Amino acid sequence: MLRLEKRPSDSRLMAYLSPVMAILLTLFSGALLFAFLGQSPTHALYTFFVSPLSDLYGWSELGVKVAPLMLCALGLTLCFRAKVWNIGAEGQFIIGGLGGGYLALQMGDIESAWVLPAVILFGALCGLGWAAVAALLKTRFNCNEVLTTIMLNYIALNALLYAVHGPLKDPEGFNFPESALFSDYATLPSMFEDYRVSISLGFALILLAVIWTLLSRTMIGFQISVLGEDAKAAQFAGFRAKRLVWLTLLLCGALAGFAGVSEVTGQIGQLTPYISPGYGYSAIIVVFLGRMHPVGILLGSMLLGLTFLGGEMVQMEMSMPKSITGLFQGMLLFYLLACDLFIGYRIKLKSSAAKAVTAGS
Repeated sequence: MLRLEKRPSDSRLMAYLSPVMAILLTLFSGALLFAFLGQSPTHALYTFFVSPLSDLYGWSELGVKVAPLMLCALGLTLCFRAKVWNIGAEGQFIIGGLGGGYLALQMGDIESAWVLPAVILFGALCGLGWAAVAALLKTRFNCNEVLTTIMLNYIALNALLYAVHGPLKDPEGFNFPESALFSDYATLPSMFEDYRVSISLGFALILLAVIWTLLSRTMIGFQISVLGEDAKAAQFAGFRAKRLVWLTLLLCGALAGFAGVSEVTGQIGQLTPYISPGYGYSAIIVVFLGRMHPVGILLGSMLLGLTFLGGEMVQMEMSMPKSITGLFQGMLLFYLLACDLFIGYRIKLKSSAAKAVTAGS
């Protein structure tokens, strides 16, 4: 008879093996899924995970997906280290894109090098302000941040839909729900000629080093970690928990907002109803898959970015629904959570003799 037994201490080996096991189980389940749908599992998995990276253009498109994922994941890492369960990076991403896009449209006639920095800064501040709503509700009214941030995601999405269907809709856009194109002065330049990846990827890599330094080399980072490990110990040490909650949520909102405005001023170049395919939600998987470590977050962002590319590839080449991306991401999260159970627990075989003794007593 099998039973779960709590380990004397968490297994460090399983902490690193868990993501690997989750990825392998996801691949195996994906192969079964494709076979059930009447597709060749090997061909389908090759199309999903390998074909998108068969040339330099594919790698550049991966960079397009990695930048927003990494920025959102960095902000969420700050929150999750403090055990502030912010699920609102998606809404903060959307509001950042909406706010920055609005300013870009208002400054469309201005020809100045300061337009783009102003747009980027305003988008980041909009994401920060959106996160401040959740911070206020948590610290002032003790509202559960999971519920408030999720609800704020839907409000942000509907605000975007209202804007592109109403006041920000391009009057010369043949009634499509989208804004006018931003001017060249409000558009992020590309990192390489003939490729879509913008300099936001470079910013994301720089911020990766900055956030990791903040968490591992500063007093603020130490306080955030202590708050997450033991709130009572943080209080006893004199750390101001509410201030740390504000700090983590605001930084997360700013990073997500920066990701959102970088997306609309970069690859998209205008406001549309679909500025985010779910980057804020996928970034949650990146954080746990990467174990809140900078290298892990980078690799996790690449893997989740690849699922977005793979979903588009199987849609074009195999006529499969694009929602296969969400299915793979969902399986990955499910298996990751299941495998993480064995970090603190192990399976132990309960012998029949011991069972008989227990029954006799």
